[in-house]
Amino acid sequence: MSSTQRLPMVVLISGRGSNLQAILDQSQTGQLPVEIRAVISNNAQAQGLERAHRAGIETQVLDHRYYPNRETFDRALMKIIDSYTPKLVVLAGFMRILTSEFVRHYQGHLINIHPSLLPDFPGLDTHRRVLLAGMREHGASVHFVTDKVDGGPIILQARIPVYPEDTAETLAARILREEHRIYPKAIRAFAEEKIRLEGEQIVWIKPLEA
Repeated sequence: MSSTQRLPMVVLISGRGSNLQAILDQSQTGQLPVEIRAVISNNAQAQGLERAHRAGIETQVLDHRYYPNRETFDRALMKIIDSYTPKLVVLAGFMRILTSEFVRHYQGHLINIHPSLLPDFPGLDTHRRVLLAGMREHGASVHFVTDKVDGGPIILQARIPVYPEDTAETLAARILREEHRIYPKAIRAFAEEKIRLEGEQIVWIKPLEA
């Protein structure tokens, strides 16, 4: 992709959309060479939809509760996403486990961010689990999405120390700041064709700049 081109992408959210805002901020200042064609949520009350509206981004709501099963919801979601012809689908707090059909459809073009140092602590409630395990380090991981939940190849990670006085809430706040830093960075690497997924392995075409 040349320096004048912008990567078309769609962002999926379920909640407040703080990672979406970090992506929007960098795309609007030209730091991130992407064109966000749509923000899609399974929750009509998601705060992130308002963030998208303010940025002039088209939004769609697809409520999973109106679908009889995960497969039919995912197929409907795929149809909406494909109408925007994105080259990257970004999960930014999208609280749905995706079907194998969905993941295969976007294989190599679907990324997620998770609040732990994967492969440790996949799933939910990571901050409390880190504290209960007595870990001295915590972090966030950007990864390609595969059939294994939170188990795809890792693009970037951020690490922070766990302090004796930390709570789940203080860890969450510090991890979120790291997420806002590394998610746009990983998206930029993909947009600038520095990385690609081959099978289940990441191929680095060019080194990632600091």
